[in-house]
Amino acid sequence: MSEQKMLDVSQDTNESSLPNLSFNPGEKIDYEYFLDCVHCGLCTQACPTYVMTGNENDSPRGRIYLMRAVTDGRVDLNQNVRRHLELCLDCRSCETACPSGVQYGRLIEPFRLEMEKEIDTERKTDDWFHKYILFGLFPYPKRLRKALSFAKIAQRLKLDSLVLATGLWKLLPARLGRMATLLPKIRKADGKLEHVMPAIGKRRARVALFTGCVQSEVFAQTNYATAHVLQQNGCDVVIPESQGCCGAIHYHTGSEAPAVAMAAQNIAAFDRDDIDAIIINVAGCGSMLKDYAHLWNDEESADARSGFASKVKDVHEFLDELGFIPPKAPLDVKVTYHDACHLAHAQKVTQQPRNLIRQIPGVELIDLLESDMCCGAAGTYNLTETDMADQLSQRKLGNIRDTGASIVLTANSGCLMQIDRERRVQDESVRVMHPMDLIYCAYTHQSPYDYC
Repeated sequence: MSEQKMLDVSQDTNESSLPNLSFNPGEKIDYEYFLDCVHCGLCTQACPTYVMTGNENDSPRGRIYLMRAVTDGRVDLNQNVRRHLELCLDCRSCETACPSGVQYGRLIEPFRLEMEKEIDTERKTDDWFHKYILFGLFPYPKRLRKALSFAKIAQRLKLDSLVLATGLWKLLPARLGRMATLLPKIRKADGKLEHVMPAIGKRRARVALFTGCVQSEVFAQTNYATAHVLQQNGCDVVIPESQGCCGAIHYHTGSEAPAVAMAAQNIAAFDRDDIDAIIINVAGCGSMLKDYAHLWNDEESADARSGFASKVKDVHEFLDELGFIPPKAPLDVKVTYHDACHLAHAQKVTQQPRNLIRQIPGVELIDLLESDMCCGAAGTYNLTETDMADQLSQRKLGNIRDTGASIVLTANSGCLMQIDRERRVQDESVRVMHPMDLIYCAYTHQSPYDYC
């Protein structure tokens, strides 16, 4: 990217955008991370925002240039620069595409975290939506359960379908309306998650299941299905009661202190000496949990954080390593698989889910074009950057439609809600499921069409 383009982006004549010389959001970042980028441009076509806008400043190398220029004091962190950095999905697809091994996540995440600490700047996280919904509701399962009781009644009365079909959701405050349309059909779990759920058959491992916050309430059945699949594969499954939100909602939106507290709570909740692995079935949470080891420069807790992170395994990753025991009942279905960004790019788990899916008798797995391009969910991005999120979900559903599959599988709660919303908006018949739900159907002799 040329110096002139960089300067064009950074110019702003308003007095309010004059440089704050005492504030440098990049000063705590290891400068070598910036130098790893050689600006070759191979990341650009992997970047969803660059693909959609064609703007170099919305590409990974462009954003690295911006962050480095701000860190060097060559460019002011004005609203134009901020906007290009905020539009990033943090999907990490650039890391997969990069031949130089640039660790983009270790640049954009701490940089945006520090951006929110600037004095005399209106913070995007100071509004009512972040305070009461993203930070005050989502990370707390008990609060969320109470709030969802109204949604469950509305779904039983088919009011959710009416609101979507008539467009009444557009009359609500923008973000609340978006939330109303994102909520999938909430399915009651087939059973209760006990503190210890014993292995079925020969015991092969003892694992703990991380249940999450939104996942535990909106996708309670998926958690139950995951535990059952693990049991069928010879695992004792432990559910620690004192676990909580992974902290990703706060961390990725620039609120560090609560994220640190949540990490400490989870580290204390899991008895790592008693288990072989901490299992996670949500890509975004898994990435966050695995990153506990390096997110904070706290020498006192470094060993505990590293020990915890080393135990975390995505459920597909774990079962593939353990040796998956396939179900015997066939499912005559055509499916396709969407790679959740924080599973494929952040955790590098791509083939393992496909390996498991292909072992389900009767299932035909069809390749999905641009399977690893973000669907627009990106944590809470689809609630705060709705225009870009919609463009990406429309592109994703178009590619899903072209496969001819009747079911699309993906291993992240945000992706499940985002793709399901788009298919309901476009009145598409394709079903959206977690791979664990499909495998559970095979183990329990259920039709996936009746299941979801």
